[in-house]
Amino acid sequence: MRVLITGATGLIGQEIVKLCQEKGIAVNYLTTRKTKIFQKENYQGYYWNPKSQDIDTDCFKHVDAIIHLAGATVSKRWTSSYKKDILSSRKITTQLLINALKGESHTIKQVISASAIGIYSDSLINYYEENSKDFSKSFLSHVVQAWEQEVDAFNKLDITVSKIRIGLVLAENGGALQEMVKPIKFGLGAAFGSGKQWQSWIHVQDLANMFLYVLENNLKGIYNGVAPNPVTNNELIKTVSNVIRRPLFLPNIPKFFLKLVLGEMHTLLFESQRVSSKKIENKGFVFKYHHLLLALEDLLK
Repeated sequence: MRVLITGATGLIGQEIVKLCQEKGIAVNYLTTRKTKIFQKENYQGYYWNPKSQDIDTDCFKHVDAIIHLAGATVSKRWTSSYKKDILSSRKITTQLLINALKGESHTIKQVISASAIGIYSDSLINYYEENSKDFSKSFLSHVVQAWEQEVDAFNKLDITVSKIRIGLVLAENGGALQEMVKPIKFGLGAAFGSGKQWQSWIHVQDLANMFLYVLENNLKGIYNGVAPNPVTNNELIKTVSNVIRRPLFLPNIPKFFLKLVLGEMHTLLFESQRVSSKKIENKGFVFKYHHLLLALEDLLK
């Protein structure tokens, strides 16, 4: 089997590449930097430039599926021009893949696209399953809805469409967890706002496994990329501090302060989405890290 991965050098992409190599799945990857193109038997790079809609169509040769992760990070201050980048980076990369495939004879049977739980409304009481249409009016939800809509166009090419709505990804190298650990290490850790907001998290290894599970079992449709046991922000911060053995002295950080510091991006810390993983579990997927403590002990010790 051979897969084409966009966003292969990102946090999730690296983990998926590693897993593909362990399983003997060959990887083609797309990069905007010609210096990052390597040609090994099972790991081959190809150039693309989504802004100019330029792509080396050799990237599709002998490929069975596309894992589509490319998109500008949301963990950077949302200026009005950067908000355009967040949206357009997801739309134009998807459009480029689809337009390039229209004129090609290809062997691609499935596309598995990243998506995000930010699509769901901010709620302390709802429990979101994939069929929920209770979408937020937030900027992030608007981005996710537009992205998912673009990905649906693969259906017209007779390619099975799968989407994984990703929650808070916990990883050892980079990502949100390491940013949380820094202040706690210095005794400056605190929950955000009321701390009651739900955080639907997932260990990066489970997420990579989920992408490949959807691929190997040809599962179509939407799946929530979250672990079975979401926690409140209070519990998340408290568990991190317990695992790294640092006390929490400070009161919760007020919302208005983080709004001053982070601007509109502060919503990432305050939106509450309690999200269900039942659908993927009912398809036979087993989480290795189903409780937060297990995940944190693996990542922080």
